[in-house]
Amino acid sequence: MPASEHISEFIDRIADTLYALPGVEAVALGGSRAQGAERPDSDWDVAVYYRSGFSPDSVRALGWPGQVTDLGGWGPLFNGGGWLTVDGRAVDLHYRDLTLIERIHADACHGDFTIEPLLFHQAGIPSYILLAELGINRPLRGSLPVWEYPPALRASAPPIWWNGAYLTLHYAEAGHARHGRVAQCIGLLSQAACRTAHAILAHRGEWVTNEKRMLDAAGLRAVDRLVSGLGPDSDALVRAARDVRELLTNAIRAEGITTD
Repeated sequence: MPASEHISEFIDRIADTLYALPGVEAVALGGSRAQGAERPDSDWDVAVYYRSGFSPDSVRALGWPGQVTDLGGWGPLFNGGGWLTVDGRAVDLHYRDLTLIERIHADACHGDFTIEPLLFHQAGIPSYILLAELGINRPLRGSLPVWEYPPALRASAPPIWWNGAYLTLHYAEAGHARHGRVAQCIGLLSQAACRTAHAILAHRGEWVTNEKRMLDAAGLRAVDRLVSGLGPDSDALVRAARDVRELLTNAIRAEGITTD
């Protein structure tokens, strides 16, 4: 049997099994595999969408090896899920509350959103990341809403992201670069770049679900060159901080985003 047929059977079985759990209204494939950008060793990102009556205990009862969190185990926004192994393949499971998603969409239509801390995300995640997933994920079972990028969000989000980036750039230079603190300085410059990328992509109305390819999508990959090879020389760190600020500011202005 061709490998593609094995894969089809695998994901169909995953989808059918999760869709049959109490409270689950839909199952979707996310991540690189939903976008056709996966590598042979890429894991499988699968989301279960529910409203009420769903319990992680029903996932645990499936007996798939791995870890399963309670609801809210990854925070109030990203909710929770699990790292599982099914038929020797890595499956990342995500819980998604449709009632919360609908509320986030209503807020986004008024230009309102929050930014929450999340492990592995330098700039944090905006609440509208759950809407972005719906715009990118591939439904496997059930039906899911798909919304256009709200115009009010395109107007409100860029200046909020850029203001955070600008303040972060200032502290990277004044708080760390001038004192030769390499790790803190570079960390803040990277965070500022990610915030700037969020601003640019929001201005364009492009959904983004994580930071992995965000700098490339926003045209900010040149930041790498500006921070590469830096050491504890405070003068070199200050120059790098100013060069990064100039690069990011020019990118924001080129997009037509107000920098005042």
